[in-house]
Amino acid sequence: MDRRQFLRLSGIGAGALVVPVFGNPRAWADANGAQTAIPTAARKALADVALNTAKSKGASYADIRIGRYLNQFVVTREDKVENLVDTESYGVGVRVLANGTWGFAATSNVSKDAIAKAATEAVATAKANAKLQSEPVRLAPVKGAGEVTWKTPIQRSCFDVPIKEKVDLLMEVNAEAMAAGANFVNSVLFQVNEQKYFASTDGSYIDQDVHRLWPLFNVTVVDEGSGKFKSRQSLSSPVGMGWEYLAGKKQDKMVGPTVVYGNSYDMIEDAKNASRETKEMLTAKSVEPGKYDLVLDPSHLWLTIHESVGHPLELDRVLGYEANYAGTSFATLDKWRSKSFNYGSDKVNLVADKTQTGSLGAVGYDDEGVACKQWDLVRNGVLVGYQAIRDQVHILGEKESHGCCYADNWSSVQFQRMPNVSLEAGKEKLSVDDMIKDVEKGIYIVGDGSFSIDQQRYNFQFGGQLFYEIKDGKIAGMLRDVAYQSNTQEFWNSCVATCDQSDYRLGGSFFDGKGQPGQVSAVSHGSATTRFNGVNVINTERKLG
Repeated sequence: MDRRQFLRLSGIGAGALVVPVFGNPRAWADANGAQTAIPTAARKALADVALNTAKSKGASYADIRIGRYLNQFVVTREDKVENLVDTESYGVGVRVLANGTWGFAATSNVSKDAIAKAATEAVATAKANAKLQSEPVRLAPVKGAGEVTWKTPIQRSCFDVPIKEKVDLLMEVNAEAMAAGANFVNSVLFQVNEQKYFASTDGSYIDQDVHRLWPLFNVTVVDEGSGKFKSRQSLSSPVGMGWEYLAGKKQDKMVGPTVVYGNSYDMIEDAKNASRETKEMLTAKSVEPGKYDLVLDPSHLWLTIHESVGHPLELDRVLGYEANYAGTSFATLDKWRSKSFNYGSDKVNLVADKTQTGSLGAVGYDDEGVACKQWDLVRNGVLVGYQAIRDQVHILGEKESHGCCYADNWSSVQFQRMPNVSLEAGKEKLSVDDMIKDVEKGIYIVGDGSFSIDQQRYNFQFGGQLFYEIKDGKIAGMLRDVAYQSNTQEFWNSCVATCDQSDYRLGGSFFDGKGQPGQVSAVSHGSATTRFNGVNVINTERKLG
């Protein structure tokens, strides 16, 4: 599946949406026995070869990641299966610190000799790079974890589910969508299993088994008279869960005029609703531009959080060390040092978290062996923190990594990646209906859509999937052609209310791009439904001729 096909199927991008090459023929050919995971004792022996070799060649620090990455894509359209893709990538990456400089090497040959050779190459690379290094790397200390394991808490692995069961589900989704009025429908299951073994000279031997799932579809309805068409994507979330996310029923609920989903997802019901709502879009009233109070559902707000908070508070972007895919950042260190920069109103509390159950970013330890945690980015509206890893935190005057270092494959070097970044729910009881009843002129937005944001992560425009006019405290009907424009500081300072924890839900990106060469990662963003007052709304309809 190429990028063009994926974009057609999913219809969205976050940061930069790319489909990674998870496996290659050489890796498969060299990975003898990869279908069965290597026993932990054997992996420890292989890891020690890398660590001991690196130390003997002059490294002051070394780590190794032995990784097995499984991925499966099931792709359908209307009444047929378009593609079934299974990939497996298996190999070893060795990272070292020598003469104050990083070096890295990788191999798909998982043998003692090949691993020793990779460690030797990594040290040689570091020493060569050291000639150009103006300041030595300062690595925050990490206490060795010893021998530990961590696994995504799942009830049933997606990889244990027969293909027939998956295809039958997607065929039913498509059939129900067509029966409800769709002219075209695509449905897809993306499934990921990362089996990662990390060891370091700090004394860590960490075995992790990470699972992720993303079910999605896109329905299109065509008006035969005019030839005009509208589409709606699924309201599912990509999750750090197993097949139970799709097996659960009766946990959805009505919020405002639409159905939302929490810890389980009824894909068939959503497909029916999508067809009905997409037909309604064709006759919906086109929005009048102007200032509106916006009530944003978590299925929409996650993307705004991702772009206007997650990316600009990555420390490497703040420092100008990283600009690929998403630019640098307006949230410079002087604003943080002032201890008074109002990123948002006093209702805004934004946290980073690598431990949140069910989220895409949840793991026990990052790819530097740092135990994952939660920390504040914005507290009571004030900028208080960034996202930083072992060789960055000294810049902030801190002595402990935040635990957000990640590589998307054994062959990729780990670097700072976005953790889950979320807006805390309100402390006082407040439902969506309670919030809407106080709005005189507003728009309720559900689902993520197109977006645009500048290279400083400041000025932006966001669309969505579903738009409903709010008039004198009540939903007055569907709108179309809606997008809102603002800048990051103005937008978050217009936040006046957030629903309580009972409405808190996760959204997220399965393929968030960063780096050069490019890597992807999966990250969730949680919130409850939130209100922003006086936001500028434009009409996106283009009148031709």
